[in-house]
Amino acid sequence: MNVIAPLRFRDATPADVDALVTLVTSAYRGDASRAGWTTEADLLDGNRIDPEVLRQDLARPRSRVLVGERPSTDPEQAGELLACAHVAEEDGAGYFGMFSVRPDLQGSGIGKRLLDEAERVVRDEWQLPTMQMTVIDIRDELIAFYERRGYVRTGIYKPFPHGDERFGRPKRDDLRFEVLEKRL
Repeated sequence: MNVIAPLRFRDATPADVDALVTLVTSAYRGDASRAGWTTEADLLDGNRIDPEVLRQDLARPRSRVLVGERPSTDPEQAGELLACAHVAEEDGAGYFGMFSVRPDLQGSGIGKRLLDEAERVVRDEWQLPTMQMTVIDIRDELIAFYERRGYVRTGIYKPFPHGDERFGRPKRDDLRFEVLEKRL
């Protein structure tokens, strides 16, 4: 396992949108995603995130896109984008989504560190009692990853946005989300 250290976290800006769309899509869709274990390539085609939706997430209050990057050795240059996640306040809880690690670095510990940082923001900065997320309910390996980190299945399901190509084109008609939750 290749552990990346140091890893710096920062908030994304509108200048990061194109790079974030590329990263998120590479982690979940198409052949590039098959290098990692988070691929949804057998379930969905198309982009995982729409640039305009991402810009709206960056602009709204109590919503941040966290970026994990390897700092540059040149202080004048930006770091190398390795991972990202969206955290927001929704209905009195933290919401965690758009969790992406570069496929060739999945399993290196970056994702665990980013999830810890997202939980810290929600717990310590926003002082919210829980973190929630939605996961496609047939993604057993991904759900098991979250369960090992203290998340529990709630039995609450939400429909997949079939027909809204901003979130991809489903290859099957039985996709739905389950809400997972963790007390912080």
